[in-house]
Amino acid sequence: MPTTTSITTTYAGEFSKKYISAALLSATTIENGGIEVMPNVKYKSVINRIATDAIVKNATCAFDPTSTVTITERVITPEEFQVNLELCKKDFRSTWQSIEMGMSAFDTLPKSFADFLIGHVAAKVAEKMETNIWRGATANAGEFDGFVPLATADATVVDVVGTTVTAANVITELGKVVDAIPAALYGKEDLYIYVSQNVARAYVRALGGFGASGLGANGTNAMGTQWFNNGSLSFDGVKIFVANGLASNYMMAAQKSNLYFGTGLLSDQNEVRVIDQAEVTGAQTVNVIMRFTAAVQYGIGSEIVLYTPA
Repeated sequence: MPTTTSITTTYAGEFSKKYISAALLSATTIENGGIEVMPNVKYKSVINRIATDAIVKNATCAFDPTSTVTITERVITPEEFQVNLELCKKDFRSTWQSIEMGMSAFDTLPKSFADFLIGHVAAKVAEKMETNIWRGATANAGEFDGFVPLATADATVVDVVGTTVTAANVITELGKVVDAIPAALYGKEDLYIYVSQNVARAYVRALGGFGASGLGANGTNAMGTQWFNNGSLSFDGVKIFVANGLASNYMMAAQKSNLYFGTGLLSDQNEVRVIDQAEVTGAQTVNVIMRFTAAVQYGIGSEIVLYTPA
């Protein structure tokens, strides 16, 4: 049964050849380099973890192998997903784009719409991947377990009980996260505090000043709420990464090198195929297809701090 297509048009005037869609979350975690990407994982891949005890010992004249090296592993297994849409070309004959379908009874899908649809589908998949990366649940259709569910189920992860974050308390709450970061991680180049959008906005507003709701009367650089221009943020020397996929009031501190996104061919994430069935079965339909695999995993749970609202 074809995908339901609802078209509303006056079919009067000149077609602008532009479509406008709702603003979409981009997959910022991947696009902005927030985690390590592991391509070419056909079935599963092993993430090895190495732990040692105190390896520096008092010297002796003999070789004395008294230290221990423990190698454990976590497995990342990408799950397979798909997008399948079917459009009936007859639905477009009464629209602005009908002239693009040609005069033949063997219609073609309007190119302007096909171009838009390809971009729209790819963007919707990127939006879904962003939320999956952080809070997806494999029990739900179209999702895999995200970092928050994985970390919540791991007793080795450092848990911080939080609250609803506002401009009035964001400094205190971010401080809780930093205080919980293991000493061996603090100062690492790839250490980030991953925060949800509402936490980032609260922090920006707090740094804008104005007394009780922020820091100081005039804020950062004495510019008030105009101080921020979408630049980088940090807290107590730790870089902040705004992860659109994190639910409100959630934060996670971790090294980028400890967080992994696994997939097959990375290009699959951007490939949308539009197949005209007139050349295959003779049907007046067009199939829109996308297939890809994806999953996330981390290496060492004890080197992750998870902040969750109470």
